[in-house]
Amino acid sequence: MSRRGGGGRRPDSRLDQPTQARAPSFQRGGGGAAGPRGRGRQGQRGGAGSGSHSGSGAAPSSPHTASTSTEPAPSSPSVSASAPSSSSVSTLVEETEQKLTLAAPAAATLPPSSSRAVRLPVRPGFGTRGRKCVVRANHFMVQLAKRDIHHYDVSIDPEVTSQKINREIISQLINLYRLTNLGERIPAYDGMKSIYTAGPLPFESKEFIITLPDSDPRPSSSASPGTERQFRVVIRLASQPYVYTLQKFIQVLDVVLRAAPSEKHTVVGRSFFSTDLGPMGQLGDGIEYWRGYFQSLRPTQFGLSLNIDVSASSFYKPILVTEFVQYYCSDLSRPLSDQVRLKVKKALKGIKVVLRHMGYNLSCKITGITSQPMSQVMFTCDNETRSVVQYFLEKHKIALQFTSLPALEAGTEERRIYLPMELSRIVEGQRYTKRLNERQVTALLRATCQRPQDREANIQMMARENAYNEDTLVNNKFGIQVADGLTSVDARILPAPMLKYHKSGREASVNPDFGQWNMINKKMFNGGTVQVWTCMNFSTRLNHDVSGFCQRLVDMCNKKGMVFNPRPVIPISSSNPNQIEKALVDVRNKTTQPGKQLQLLIIILPDVSRSYGRIKRVCETELGIVSQCCQPKHVSSGNMQYFENVALKINVKVGGRNTVLDDAVQKRIPLVTDRPTIIFGADVTHPQPGEDSSPSIAAVVASMDWPEVTKYRGLVSAQAHNEEIIQDLYKSIKDPQRGLVHGGMIRELLIDFRRSTNFKPHRIIFYRDGVSEGQFSQVLLHEMNAIRQACASIEEGYAPPVTFVVVQKRHHTRLFPADHNRHGLTDKRGNILPGTVVDTQICHPTEFDFYLNSHAGIQGTSRPTHYHVLYDENRFTADDLQMLTNNLCYTYARCTRSVSIVPPAYYARLAAFRARFYIEDETSAGGSTGGTRSTAEGSLAIRPLPVIKDNVKDRGALFGQYCYFGSSFKLDIKGRN
Repeated sequence: MSRRGGGGRRPDSRLDQPTQARAPSFQRGGGGAAGPRGRGRQGQRGGAGSGSHSGSGAAPSSPHTASTSTEPAPSSPSVSASAPSSSSVSTLVEETEQKLTLAAPAAATLPPSSSRAVRLPVRPGFGTRGRKCVVRANHFMVQLAKRDIHHYDVSIDPEVTSQKINREIISQLINLYRLTNLGERIPAYDGMKSIYTAGPLPFESKEFIITLPDSDPRPSSSASPGTERQFRVVIRLASQPYVYTLQKFIQVLDVVLRAAPSEKHTVVGRSFFSTDLGPMGQLGDGIEYWRGYFQSLRPTQFGLSLNIDVSASSFYKPILVTEFVQYYCSDLSRPLSDQVRLKVKKALKGIKVVLRHMGYNLSCKITGITSQPMSQVMFTCDNETRSVVQYFLEKHKIALQFTSLPALEAGTEERRIYLPMELSRIVEGQRYTKRLNERQVTALLRATCQRPQDREANIQMMARENAYNEDTLVNNKFGIQVADGLTSVDARILPAPMLKYHKSGREASVNPDFGQWNMINKKMFNGGTVQVWTCMNFSTRLNHDVSGFCQRLVDMCNKKGMVFNPRPVIPISSSNPNQIEKALVDVRNKTTQPGKQLQLLIIILPDVSRSYGRIKRVCETELGIVSQCCQPKHVSSGNMQYFENVALKINVKVGGRNTVLDDAVQKRIPLVTDRPTIIFGADVTHPQPGEDSSPSIAAVVASMDWPEVTKYRGLVSAQAHNEEIIQDLYKSIKDPQRGLVHGGMIRELLIDFRRSTNFKPHRIIFYRDGVSEGQFSQVLLHEMNAIRQACASIEEGYAPPVTFVVVQKRHHTRLFPADHNRHGLTDKRGNILPGTVVDTQICHPTEFDFYLNSHAGIQGTSRPTHYHVLYDENRFTADDLQMLTNNLCYTYARCTRSVSIVPPAYYARLAAFRARFYIEDETSAGGSTGGTRSTAEGSLAIRPLPVIKDNVKDRGALFGQYCYFGSSFKLDIKGRN
């Protein structure tokens, strides 16, 4: 049977779309024309060094015509049970890997190309929709003078892992030899293996001996008093400037701009923090926050720009370890309990302490703490066994006071070092990387939340105080000049979409204003049904209020279009918050009779936080109960807005839809409603630092109700710790009886879409959250291959065109109104308006990206979301993709506000977080140390996710059940609560 069209297809696997002559091309460069439908724009891109587009006219016209498209005929919802041969799948994979590279391979036998060869699509033109305006961005334009930049390799012996000490060594070298051996050059050092100079040094290779003063802190615990540290530094010419790529050139300039602040401040990634950069504050539990700023040099359409943003981060307080332990246990005269000891161990592991009892500074990194008190910790020294307490008394004449506390452990297993907590002081400037508890997060947000006008002023002040243009290295030597002010950028404000509600309501549609609306006079587009329900109260502060709360909630659900039985199946009851599992089991046992099977359990949460995850885990993985959790503080408030919001969540949990886009109902969304289109959202969440045994969790959701694209279903999978690429998008195993068995999240969601809509997807739009720029090529190559394999495994030759868009929220570009006093250009809090989009000037010079502020900020300064198109076979115009993305942000099911990231990606993030509740202990959600459940220390095995009960899945609630390869399950995304 032919792979591409023609006759002879199986009756149960026929495509419900016109036969295609060829599968869509993946080729990014080189020759080759596009397929019959014109997907890909290969002809315009060419190979490396081809000309770029000049405005929107350079791109071919969009192939879609929504008003005249023919609706595909319905087909059987079944999907072919017989998959193609493994050879056809592998052939498609090879084609994908080859076509994702810059040039076509010389022969089919070439191995898969490196991700470095991937070239992203060029911009198809600039958007024109929306009302034009001007905003200011925290980008400072950079001008360059011509300089002859040279790169030199640096080796330091003995090797030092601390960049701070490396900088001290090179700084000492420059001070000593700048006017002689260095020929008056001032090198820019990256803290590791490279230095750069504006002009050549008087040598190609030279060795220096550098001695650091012995008053500096010791780099390791092996340093002895009175010994100066000597280092052998070798500098060798590495390369000439003509071999630099643009990326390498930007890296060099970034090193130059970071050289001075790296010596003055504490470096954390691309940010700098110091107690001199603003007032510090306390977060509690021995943690404080420092203020600082982020700095990064970026290529833009304007040229190079320096992105500067103010920030804050948590640090350990430079206090004695005994003072730190007092935040966990006030009485230090008694041994620590096992629970407190483990918390202290996790909080202290990996940090540096300094001891001064020997007359000099001894710096050590903590590897753990002993399980016994210091008075019981024995070790051998000078062939004599004694306790830690005895050693310090005999050796150093120090009578330790807190002998019931554990000893700190440092060194290696072969040479263990024991340190008393009361003599060990935490070294200043160490970032706290563990998970902050809710109280600490709230304190940090409250301290750092700034209104747009204040944030803009602080950014301007930070840039001014850095005085880049007065720095000798930056300005005089390398000829870099940084603009004084923020950059003015052309922007547009996209119109909000019309939202459709049920026609029986007094208002059947609404046009949101300032990114929000309400449910007054409206009914849900599809109201769900709840006949069997009850309520369980775990709050000790509430009693008679619970029945009234439930009655008001039921009335609201019915008022908004649901069918909700006003009588609970069993009486509403209260239970001890310390017996949550028992109470939930009792409810399940009382509602298992025919006709009484529970559809919804309303739960009033305990007064103490951190029980939400445990309740969800028990309900959904052990008992099969669909639940709606409510905070005790809202039960007696009587706030109608709260009841509306809870009603929205309940409705989607029982299969309803709150609202849909009017353009979707009218089939007026380009490249979505003219042909069956599935929209995916994907994200990977990683465990908090310090939780080394927890897996990363990948989540993929997909729309199931074309053309409305409102309902989503998804899969979640556990994978290796800190693995960003989604491993379970496509999987196959060889079964002795069944042969090659195909599986994976993409495949299963495509099958679900077919069953739900009676169509195979003719297009795929894939929103991928959480990918950094350095991972673009690697993620695209792997995950596009997986998408292609999943499609081919369903039917031979099935390869719908794909648009792959990365969603980035963790960036530091901020947009401010050009005039903070013009209310027509700002919302009530002074932020730019919802729908503000920027795709010029500060965006990538050639690639297809844009910044979209789709929401109204609730507090502080709104952060626009950065959308970057990594692959586009559907040939979206800038307007079409920007409008689609903005409009989707108004379809989020949990509230009547537009959201900041496109809902498929948002749902995927929520799904991954929900899955983590199932495998992590409740203490990790709120404690400042984080942790995992019942896992041996150091174990990196992937823990399978628990299976969700069938009746939860069958009710169409938040989670459904599906399990394959032992680590994944299937869910219906309906909101976090």
